[in-house]
Amino acid sequence: MKNFLYLIIALSIVACAGKKEIKEETADTVENIDTVRIKPKYVTQQVISDTDDPAIWINKSNPSESLIIGTDKGDDGVLGGLYVYNLHGEIDREKSIKNLERPNNVDIAYGLPYNGDTIDIAVCTERFTNSIRVFKLPEMQAIDNGGIPVFEDDTLRSPMGIALYTRPSDKQIFAVVGRKEGPTDGSYLYQYELKSNGGVVKGELVRKFGIWSGEKEIEAIVVDNEAGFVYFSDERNSIRKYYADPAKGNEELGQFGKDNFLEDREGLSIYKKTDSTGYLLASDQSDNTFHVFTREGNNDFIAELPFSTDQSDGSEVINYNFGSEFPKGIFVAMSDDKTFQIYDWRDIEKAIEDAMQK
Repeated sequence: MKNFLYLIIALSIVACAGKKEIKEETADTVENIDTVRIKPKYVTQQVISDTDDPAIWINKSNPSESLIIGTDKGDDGVLGGLYVYNLHGEIDREKSIKNLERPNNVDIAYGLPYNGDTIDIAVCTERFTNSIRVFKLPEMQAIDNGGIPVFEDDTLRSPMGIALYTRPSDKQIFAVVGRKEGPTDGSYLYQYELKSNGGVVKGELVRKFGIWSGEKEIEAIVVDNEAGFVYFSDERNSIRKYYADPAKGNEELGQFGKDNFLEDREGLSIYKKTDSTGYLLASDQSDNTFHVFTREGNNDFIAELPFSTDQSDGSEVINYNFGSEFPKGIFVAMSDDKTFQIYDWRDIEKAIEDAMQK
């Protein structure tokens, strides 16, 4: 009875406050709340220092052999890297990349023209070298001659977030890059066209865009290729929406997710039900939840779901049949214990459906 009263008191405090507050909870309260959190199917082996952001590469000839790639930012005196995992979270140490200088975010694209063929690539930011790095998949072979410099015309560099956009009309691949700090004049993000020449991938700056509120930073970025939009988290303000194609201009198309976040809006990922419908998920980092919005229309709020992640900074989700364990896709989210958590999308789908029925 005592434990039940603790739970009622804690929930009453939240309800009276309206906006979420950081609050002290008894061990009993935490245990009771955690029983309703969505649990992962697998948790990856730990990295050395500090996980940050994952990406998923689909092995289309053998989906169960697909890969998860996650960043380890490193720590004081310890370099970071890109860790390559199988779908059970086991590290492939031969493919993993070490000795990167503060890699933050990573993304994947398919079909880059390269030496008369097309290849798949993983691209990450390397903050302390002011560059982005490009690796050929699945070998994880570096094909960027040591890195592509970014934000070269500004003193505020330090790249953090990255998302890759593949333009449907010509399959051209672009990298949208954010940074630790930037201007508030609508040029926080830089977009680069990626092209290979003589076996080396280079980037050409094609536009600067993106309003920043001036609070905290912009790190999380995601692109919806089919719909043609790029979204990014203005961490203490909102989620912002723009055209992904640089030819369509730099007008801000929308803002959402302004309310009911505890602190930072972080990792963004898009689950595609069809070419035009689905969900956008945004991490409420300090609350250990993800907010779910519609992919279509005005990105209306649907639900807030509690996850087992701790202080999740980055996520990725793919709707693909990876076999009997993940027939409707995989959701991967960073957790603050040096791991990434791997979820069966069916568990999240059920939680969304249950929330919509309430």
